[in-house]
Amino acid sequence: MDRTAQLVARPAQHAVAYDPGTPPAPPHLGPHPGRPHPGELRRRAAQVLAANWTGSSTVPSRGLYPHQWSWDSAFVAIGLRHVSPRRAQRELETLLDAQWGDGRIPHIVFNPSVPLDAYFPSPDFWRSSTAGRAAGAPRTVQTSGIVQPPVHALAAWLVHRADPGLSRARGFLARAYPRLAAWHRYLLHRRDLGGGGLVSVVHPWEQGMDNAPSWDAPLSRVTPAPARSFRRADLDHGAPEDRPTDLDYGRYVRLAAEYRDGGYRDGGTAVAPAGGRAAAVPSSGPSGTGGGGFAVEDPSFNALLIASEHALAHIAHELGATGTARHARAERLTAALVERLWDPAEEMFFCRDLHGPHDRRDPHGLSDPHDRCDPHDRCDGSVEPGPRGPAGALVPERGVSGLVPLLLPGLPREVAAGLVRTLRGPHFGLGTATRLVPSYDLRGEAFDPHRYWRGPAWFNTTWLLERGLRAHGARADADALRRAVLEVAAGSDFAEYVDPFTGEACGATGFSWTAALTLDLLHDDGTTAPTTARGTTGTAGTAGTASSTGTASTAGATAPGTTSGTGGTAGPDSAAGAGATAIEGGDRG
Repeated sequence: MDRTAQLVARPAQHAVAYDPGTPPAPPHLGPHPGRPHPGELRRRAAQVLAANWTGSSTVPSRGLYPHQWSWDSAFVAIGLRHVSPRRAQRELETLLDAQWGDGRIPHIVFNPSVPLDAYFPSPDFWRSSTAGRAAGAPRTVQTSGIVQPPVHALAAWLVHRADPGLSRARGFLARAYPRLAAWHRYLLHRRDLGGGGLVSVVHPWEQGMDNAPSWDAPLSRVTPAPARSFRRADLDHGAPEDRPTDLDYGRYVRLAAEYRDGGYRDGGTAVAPAGGRAAAVPSSGPSGTGGGGFAVEDPSFNALLIASEHALAHIAHELGATGTARHARAERLTAALVERLWDPAEEMFFCRDLHGPHDRRDPHGLSDPHDRCDPHDRCDGSVEPGPRGPAGALVPERGVSGLVPLLLPGLPREVAAGLVRTLRGPHFGLGTATRLVPSYDLRGEAFDPHRYWRGPAWFNTTWLLERGLRAHGARADADALRRAVLEVAAGSDFAEYVDPFTGEACGATGFSWTAALTLDLLHDDGTTAPTTARGTTGTAGTAGTASSTGTASTAGATAPGTTSGTGGTAGPDSAAGAGATAIEGGDRG
């Protein structure tokens, strides 16, 4: 047995955040009125991904989002691996090819063949190759200058596992690993703006939940750009009542323009080039933020970084390293997440507005903005400490972002149990009032079942919560949510988002991550072997931390319908039918 096979065949010591302890049972769909047949649903989902493929990546939707989006591509790759592991690899490789020299992965990679007026903000707004020159923006491709949630290492690991032989033959992980490591290094070194070990976002678009009520207070300090200074192309494809308001959009534009005009600089310490020394980088905005005084520690963004840090450790292990340091860093980040953003009384994680007034009732903040970490302590386990800065305040808005950390296998038992109770309770109504998990508190003043992230249910966050429920032992809830996702995806024509009560489609249809995650939930993944993790298997009633001892998947484990051990393209899953064949058609040779 070669060295790589020996490493992969060893029992895993940490659970991958995505993987449940045991594969879920096949979904009970059809033949029942209103329920789709799994084979037909696979075919339709695969056809959506085939229709949205550009030749090198997948657009979220042809009309509304005609370029490549960062976290969309990660979710697309997770589903695409079931019908074409090679194309799933290429999806991620195309995105990583647009990475900046400082390590950031931009949230949009622009397609030069798309007219400038098809989407705003367009490449001429971001001016990445000029305004981003000091930060190492690529010269051969136009991108935005902000980022999105770091799901990419998790996606890369799952794509590898779908066909390890193909992945090794193409050197997929060996090429992706240094880029993913640089991406995490950028976030950990440059975006710890609060000094407490967590990453901050400097624009609502970075967190991905654009107009969530959690942003209302931080955004209220931003003077909006004049309405006449930009034209919203999104309203050409969506109803105004489903989209962010003009006032919100004006503030988004102002923040992005200030960040651009500051050269896309962040507070903190620059990532050193290979063989070089890191140097302090001046901030482009007040108090070390990226611009406009907007800096927020978000629970979902940080949870996805933790999940990807664990995945990056597994990638390192596959490549011959131990990954121990990355697992340890993920554990420290989990502890920081609980310390800074968990509210035990409300049984939720909340955003922390670093420029908000300190709330004396908040036990996790620093009352003295001049407090510093111990000079001998590496506060987040990865970067040297600096001033911790203002503690800010927790934002008392219950959003789905505060539930997403449930996907982490290392959460304390009482935290996981509290999140499950909150999901089932009156604020989110899982299993009672709602079909899918709403993006915002059902009882919140800002709740709107149709307006973007202010109430509708989204398929990517619901997918993450299905994984979290399963990982923490609430299998009945997970199974019910999985069935609901598949039924609503089919009934809404793979909508961008839906009314959480009725499943009525909102936004675009034929949406890529909806189709991709449908494929993933349909797939009884034979590569998902039991993993070893701390804790004991919980029940749906207690949501104890899951994972029973078992063995990791071996080097030869492949998903059904794929080939292993050769560099050839995997064959289509027979159940995916014509859609899978269409996807595979461009991969041969």
